[in-house]
Amino acid sequence: MAENAPVTVDAPTARPRRLVAVVGTGTAVGKTWVTAGLARRLAARGVPVAVRKLAQSFVPGDLEAGATDAHVLARASGEAPEAVCPLHRWYEVALAPPMAAEALGRPPFTVAELLGELRWPGPDRCRVGLLETAGGLLSPQADDGSATAVLAGVQPDLVLVVADTALGVVHAVRAVVDRLGRPAVVVLNRYDPAADVHRRSRDWLAGRDGLTVLGLPGDGDELVRRVLG
Repeated sequence: MAENAPVTVDAPTARPRRLVAVVGTGTAVGKTWVTAGLARRLAARGVPVAVRKLAQSFVPGDLEAGATDAHVLARASGEAPEAVCPLHRWYEVALAPPMAAEALGRPPFTVAELLGELRWPGPDRCRVGLLETAGGLLSPQADDGSATAVLAGVQPDLVLVVADTALGVVHAVRAVVDRLGRPAVVVLNRYDPAADVHRRSRDWLAGRDGLTVLGLPGDGDELVRRVLG
């Protein structure tokens, strides 16, 4: 399927009043940490928030420790882990979800199937919905599409692009933002304003590329403001 083609969903559900997608420049950049922290900040302000992940993969030890992404996000949003991510989309091997399903001998699945399973609370219990994708923007989310196909299907109001603030971050962020074609806020995770490469990279992305760039943990309140619109 074309990565930016609309996805037809047989059973769409109510959309949150504000839908924010969280994508990464790669794996292990801190998407779950950023999403969980944002959920806690929103809840602390009295904003009804729900978090969703279409599919997750993990090492078995994470499940035993209650440390899968679904567990971390559930604790932050006050939901059950199986509400964050449907149980049948939990894959206990550290690969992209469709690859993990294949490795485990489980059935393949499509982006449309994942989106058809997406369930949000009613609008009174979900002013902001946070949808975290797996891996990087081009990482497989299903057999037929990456996170770009997911974004085309859900049409979020805002995309948060999470990047690890290290050498090479300018290239990584540009590679993602150039493919989005929709409003985005860049979130530099583990940002230290005293670190020269961190500060210069942020200034370059903001000054040369005109991007909205926030650094965490310092800009948490500003991130909430941007998410609320």
